[in-house]
Amino acid sequence: MKRRQFIQSSAALAVGAVAGVGGSADQVEAKSANKSSIQQYNSVGRTQMKISDISFGSGRLTSSSLILRAIDRGINYFDTAPDYGESENLIGKALRRFKSREKIYLASKFCYPISYSSGKSHLQVGSSKDDYISSVEGSLKRLGTDYLDVVFVHAMGEKSSFNDEKARLFDPNMLEAAKELKKSGKIRYLAVSSHGPYNMEKLMLEAVKSGHFDLIMPAFNFLKFPKVPELIREAKQRGVGVIAMKTLAGANESNVELGPGNFEQAAFKWVLNHAEVDGLVVTFKSVTHLDDYLPASGQVLAGKDQRILDSYAAMYGSEYCRTGCGDCGPSCSEGVDIASILRYQMYFENYGEEKRAMMAYNDINKNAESCLGCADDSCSSACSYGLSVGEKLRSAHRALSMQA
Repeated sequence: MKRRQFIQSSAALAVGAVAGVGGSADQVEAKSANKSSIQQYNSVGRTQMKISDISFGSGRLTSSSLILRAIDRGINYFDTAPDYGESENLIGKALRRFKSREKIYLASKFCYPISYSSGKSHLQVGSSKDDYISSVEGSLKRLGTDYLDVVFVHAMGEKSSFNDEKARLFDPNMLEAAKELKKSGKIRYLAVSSHGPYNMEKLMLEAVKSGHFDLIMPAFNFLKFPKVPELIREAKQRGVGVIAMKTLAGANESNVELGPGNFEQAAFKWVLNHAEVDGLVVTFKSVTHLDDYLPASGQVLAGKDQRILDSYAAMYGSEYCRTGCGDCGPSCSEGVDIASILRYQMYFENYGEEKRAMMAYNDINKNAESCLGCADDSCSSACSYGLSVGEKLRSAHRALSMQA
């Protein structure tokens, strides 16, 4: 069964339902028109934010009208970044329709508004305090607002060296800039995110224990990241908020019709049924996504939902690379950057971001060309989840380097 067939067939196993609970006038209007809307808002750690449990990721935003529709459906937390194309400008355009954005929360990143496929957009160690402040001020200008609720040190774990990444996590210039930005009212909270591919849980745990960060955003989904439960429990105990991402295990942007959303809803329920998780961010690209995703808001994971996820895991669990694992890395005698390559392959194959993936692969220090003639299967043997790592690397090289 192909992924398209799986997602479409899941419609027979579950049907999302919207709970009849109170909400704003906009939410009531949306429900009266038989449109799903947000049913649950959660406090984020020790912050004063109370966000929609399903929130808006704007990585490939192309329309400000979609932001307005999301707000009408009750979404109140929007995740953006300077390097997300026109995202900040489009959100700013939408927000000009409102006299006040007091109950709309905006999160952006410490980075430059250049193509993140170059790998150089995120501010690195050596950036000055003024660089960090300038990054935020640029976001504020594009968004047309005077403060961010959250600013992220984004994408920790892209380098294999734990010490190098830890240095970026606790860059004194970044911490000093954040302190100054908070004092001036330009940001409210400091956060950190990671989708790996290296040391995700370890770096995030350092952040949680440091006391510097108000919330974290790790990759987390039903295909299991063994050390994430420990991480989010520690965050909960320390009052650090948890917002999950990569919750669809690579199935979000599969270049297929997603069907009525039952697979997605089951995946969201699984994440949100962890008491330590305050909400999740997922990319919205169309009104259809609002219709497909929002019925999961405020809902309990049912047996039929778990059966959908179990079926998916049985079929695709040995194809999905758990971001941040890195177990196979040391097995390669050629020093191929396995984790990064498989991440770029996911962007290419599942997320519909071919150009971004190919440009990033072109910049990689050690690509998978040497894998084409490799007979050693030690990388596959090193994978705890049964991935055919060698074959995936060969396939990735052919696709990402445009070789036949």
